[in-house]
Amino acid sequence: MNLVFLGPPGAGKGTQAAVVSQALRIPHISTGDMFRKAMREGTPTGLKARAFIEQGKLVPDSVTIEMVRERLSEDDCKNGYLLDGFPRNLLQAEALAEFSQLDAAVNIAVADEKLIARLSGRRFCPKCSGTFHITKLADEKICPNCGAELVQRADDNPATIANRLSVYHAETSPLTAFYAQKGLLKEVDGDLPMEVVTAEIGKALAVEL
Repeated sequence: MNLVFLGPPGAGKGTQAAVVSQALRIPHISTGDMFRKAMREGTPTGLKARAFIEQGKLVPDSVTIEMVRERLSEDDCKNGYLLDGFPRNLLQAEALAEFSQLDAAVNIAVADEKLIARLSGRRFCPKCSGTFHITKLADEKICPNCGAELVQRADDNPATIANRLSVYHAETSPLTAFYAQKGLLKEVDGDLPMEVVTAEIGKALAVEL
């Protein structure tokens, strides 16, 4: 089964993708992992990507698309794959359609205000590297594991999150309309408990998870 997972930052795509890929025995291919693998192995596109990343620039669509094409041609993708973080825009989606046939695009939908509350409530422990949510803490300033002072990452600042969501809606959100038009879109409510979201994805795909 060839799948794409869509959804805004903090929707739980990575968590659900890991569960689904394991259940279906297909590789979970995240954009970040793909870049790191290609650069580590020194593939032609990996070397191209490294040149942009080392200069602090965004990797162009053309390089990203070629890297995905390379990755999907590997043996472990013969029985399917799950793409997480690609495509990010319509140009990438149209390119993907030229060299691979999707079975479904799963959109994990969560309202912006709920995502901002979810992400801005995260706290990180610089001492033991634990990550927690303030709703689960007795004291939102103290790490329950080691007693160190918890901090809020810059990425989890409400203003930063709102900006990330704005970028998502402008660039990535139109993909839902693109895949709906092709009859491939499966919508799932990402605000439900994690195990319920997994079950809903299973129902949408007609598979046992």
